[in-house]
Amino acid sequence: MNIQSIYDFIVKTGLTTFKVKHSKAALPARVQAQKLDKQSKKGAIFAVRDKSHFLETKVKGYIITSKETLLEDAANLTHFTPNVYRTFGYQDEERRFIYGFEEKNLLQINTFVVDIDTVAYSREDILMACMDESIGLPTLIVRSDRGYQVFFVLDEPLFISNNHSFRGLKVAKRISDNLKRSLQSVEADRFCNDFGFFRMPTEQNIVFCDLNNTYTMKQFINWSTQCDSDIERPLFVVPTKGTPKASVMESDWLQALIQAVDVKGQKGQIGRNNTLFTLALICLQEGWSEDRTYDFLDEFNSKLSHPLKGRNVQTIIQSAFSGKYHGAAKEYVEALLDLYVPGKSFEVKLGGNGWYKFKKAREERERSHFDEWEQDIEKYLTAEYNVSEPFVWRTQKEICDKVGISSSTLNALMKRSTKVIKFVSGKGRYSKTGWTTVALMVKHVLFSTQLKKSLYKQYIHQLQVEVLPLCLNNEAIELFQSKLAIYLSQTVPLVGEIRLDGSG
Repeated sequence: MNIQSIYDFIVKTGLTTFKVKHSKAALPARVQAQKLDKQSKKGAIFAVRDKSHFLETKVKGYIITSKETLLEDAANLTHFTPNVYRTFGYQDEERRFIYGFEEKNLLQINTFVVDIDTVAYSREDILMACMDESIGLPTLIVRSDRGYQVFFVLDEPLFISNNHSFRGLKVAKRISDNLKRSLQSVEADRFCNDFGFFRMPTEQNIVFCDLNNTYTMKQFINWSTQCDSDIERPLFVVPTKGTPKASVMESDWLQALIQAVDVKGQKGQIGRNNTLFTLALICLQEGWSEDRTYDFLDEFNSKLSHPLKGRNVQTIIQSAFSGKYHGAAKEYVEALLDLYVPGKSFEVKLGGNGWYKFKKAREERERSHFDEWEQDIEKYLTAEYNVSEPFVWRTQKEICDKVGISSSTLNALMKRSTKVIKFVSGKGRYSKTGWTTVALMVKHVLFSTQLKKSLYKQYIHQLQVEVLPLCLNNEAIELFQSKLAIYLSQTVPLVGEIRLDGSG
């Protein structure tokens, strides 16, 4: 594992290669790097030395503008922002508290990160969930004492601008939300900041790494669009003009929410701060002043079983009215209602007038694209797949009939597909054809590895219980067991070491 390659891979072209001052690199290398660095705009990432430095209203950390600094300081960092920001600075003269890590200040998005705030699942559980329920295998999994963080790295950065009201950022946030939704089986945190601070990857905490697993924005968008279609969620809203917005303050769902008193939150849930912040955004969307909003939220807060302090309410309102936000997210409102108004069903409308653009139905298009045929074959093979067998054995005619694809189109698809695998065993009349996908093959390898580990542990247990007592004394058995425990902890194979090429 080359940690420098991993950092280069994540931050991409967002930072300069070497420090501007006091670099340890040789002069020729610095000169060459400066020429390359000038080809793209540079920004900065933020770093924190200890988790306790995330304070309630500010962050104690520092700014990194070069890969050289990142590599030198990585061992002493706990968290960083893998995505790069455009402007940055310190709030105080002592240069302790940082500012600039706001979504609309993003220069480029390099990776999507999903936070799993529990250790109840193994690395293999997460990998299986990624393959079965999400976009595919991740690039990196980092483990901490409390859980995991799963990195899905882009092959090329997505550059963020304010064009079309930050449409690129909105698309990225929708992708991030769908990634978190897709991994609910391993308790992914749906309310974690999409592009904030995440655990710093080190040689000690990386439990899975395969830099071949990257995704293009087109792949993310196509996958995310399908996720939205499955839950009948619109791709985006085009606002209309000339029609006044309908007020939501008298809606049944809002009245039910503000009557809830047992709002506190716990691990993996949104609590008081996010509830008040969402309500403040609704007030902002309604055109209320900050004073009117404070009166409303102060009354709501006072009714809670565990109210926040008054100054915290004021801080929340100031953040909501800072100009960074336009209104509340429907998904957050629905999550709050599920948590704090259980057993009731509401149709949440936030008062905006507009029409929704949905993906055109496939049958309405003139022809199906190759990537859609590929998805159809993947779905069919996944449905027919048995985890103990790497291939689904079908003739080409059977595949064509089941999927509804012509033989010539299938042949053309197989020449360009990077996901579907065709394997022919034997010759002539005795030959048979096997079909699988890269994801299903990895799944089979994972299953086989886990099965072998299970059988091996059963054998070791039988050895300890039945064989050793016949030939060793208690002291020798205890010594053997302690050495065995150390050995087993060091010989668990990394999935990242599995290769599907000719090397085996």
